[in-house]
Amino acid sequence: MTAVVEEDVSLVRDAWRRLRANRLAVVGLCYIVLLVVVAVAGPWISPYDFLSQDVTMRSAPPSLVHWMGTDQLGRDVLSRVIYGARTALIVAVVVTGISLAIGIVLGAIAGYVGGRLDAFIMWLTDVTMSVPSLLLVIVINTSLKPPLQRWLDELFLATKNPIFRDTMWLDFVLVFGAMTLILWPPYARLVRGQILSIRNRNYVTAARALGLPARTIVRRYIVLNAIGPVIVAVSAGLGAAMVLESAFSFLGIGVTLPTPSWGNMISDGLRVWRNAPHLLAAPAIVLGLATIAFSFLGDGLNDALNPRQKHR
Repeated sequence: MTAVVEEDVSLVRDAWRRLRANRLAVVGLCYIVLLVVVAVAGPWISPYDFLSQDVTMRSAPPSLVHWMGTDQLGRDVLSRVIYGARTALIVAVVVTGISLAIGIVLGAIAGYVGGRLDAFIMWLTDVTMSVPSLLLVIVINTSLKPPLQRWLDELFLATKNPIFRDTMWLDFVLVFGAMTLILWPPYARLVRGQILSIRNRNYVTAARALGLPARTIVRRYIVLNAIGPVIVAVSAGLGAAMVLESAFSFLGIGVTLPTPSWGNMISDGLRVWRNAPHLLAAPAIVLGLATIAFSFLGDGLNDALNPRQKHR
């Protein structure tokens, strides 16, 4: 038992050493850590309230007072970018986590059980992936948001509780649900493929011979050995979720104003980019760097966890 633990620790140490040797991966990891710190500490490090308006400073260019300038309502762009980082990270982490959980469960069942259940789950993933993501989100928003909004209004009139007047959490719930429906199939297919290549190996056969339950075999011996490529996919999926949320907010079907999102900030900036280019540049640059950082980290994790693949 001690030898197995020491071997696992050694593998983790070797992977960390290979990751640190990849400079681009380290740069990406540092930028992601910075984003997390900024998002968590946003209320304490923001120079202004993200909703605070100053009509005398409308569309002001970057300066020592407002490092990223102000928008059309005189709100500090830097403060809104910081709060937008919280929105992007919350959506990315929650959506990726839920999608990963669904993908691991369904992919593990499909890959290990096989047969008709495998065919049905793969058919479900094919159908889901064949539906255009934008169309799916539009249908969800147009069909679910109005009745939910009316229901919240009725609750407010009945209880006078101001929480039912705040639709921010409703936007998040709809975004979480829509993006989860879009993002879980790739994880399921990846986990299924890994399990198909693992389920007939000697240690799995030995576990079956010992009479271990199928649930235990899948959890301890199959999923854990297939987790490497999944970790790489998650690192890329976080960046993809950020871009997807920003795209939906840009089109007005994601997180809506006044909640700051990089997507709706880019949408606002496009309307006045000729006169105030900083309103478009600030959120677009931050989002672009975040996407590149996750891409660098994903490549670094792939090299660290699959060192042989690099030399193929």
